[in-house]
Amino acid sequence: MGVILATSRSFSDGDLDLVERARAAGHEIVRGPAHHGLAELAPLLAAADGWVAGTGPVTDEHLAAAPNLRVISRYGVGTEAVDLDAALRRGIPVTNTPGANADAVADHAVGLMLAALRFIADGDRRVRAGDWGVRRGRELGAATVGIVGFGRIGQGVSRRLGGFGSRVLATDPFLPSDIIAERGAEPTDLDELFGSADVITLHAPGGQTLVDAARLDGIRPGMILVNTARPDLVDETALAAALRDGRLGGYAADTLDGDTAASASPLLAPDLAALVTITPHLGAQTTQAVDNMGSMSLDDVLAVLAGRSPAHLVSPRP
Repeated sequence: MGVILATSRSFSDGDLDLVERARAAGHEIVRGPAHHGLAELAPLLAAADGWVAGTGPVTDEHLAAAPNLRVISRYGVGTEAVDLDAALRRGIPVTNTPGANADAVADHAVGLMLAALRFIADGDRRVRAGDWGVRRGRELGAATVGIVGFGRIGQGVSRRLGGFGSRVLATDPFLPSDIIAERGAEPTDLDELFGSADVITLHAPGGQTLVDAARLDGIRPGMILVNTARPDLVDETALAAALRDGRLGGYAADTLDGDTAASASPLLAPDLAALVTITPHLGAQTTQAVDNMGSMSLDDVLAVLAGRSPAHLVSPRP
């Protein structure tokens, strides 16, 4: 019997029993800590044949502690925490789960648009404090929505906005204009999008700052910004200043710089509570997305352990 180490908190936590699926294939699931602390993880890695890895780091030191490891399946899309070069040197293929949570995140992005446009979170807070005063919002169908990053999630947002009747703009450096148009949005460049949209939703990869003080100087007054992607896409200090002076009408996001350690974020200042809605990185946390990510990651591990090629290879198989 092989050993598959699972260090994602939500692995097999949906409707599907993936532990039994692994057992039926002749393997045992062993749980490990999601933070991937090496001291705690090393004894588990020593016995692991496959690893369904969460968001914690996967370093060369981790791999050195896993002499029998034959495959790493990243539970999710991002692989920035995985030392792909170290895995390649050691002959360990790495996979991920592209598109598994795209519908869940697209739903959440549209939900955050509505929350910001209609002051939903602020309205709840005020009612609980006894204040039934009404703030006039705006309709999503009357808005021009700009989508930055038109991959699976961005396209899912665009499809959903079709039901509202919104005008949809999109920009993506990796997609030609005719493909963007074919998939339901008006192609535009980044500067034009930021100058034209009433609502902008970010679905670009991290490692870049797309919204800084200079960019905010060119936005349509009262624009709503939504971020379900990465915190480093925005300059949080610049956003706070733009919210205070009225250039930015609201910010709704599923992430902050530092995530659970983000209590010092300028966007959490009490005077901005009516304009800022933050959720705790739950955009991908639906039962369906958990089942999708779990199935895809486990199936790739089982494929490699059975001598087959995995479906979602990230690093070339040596």
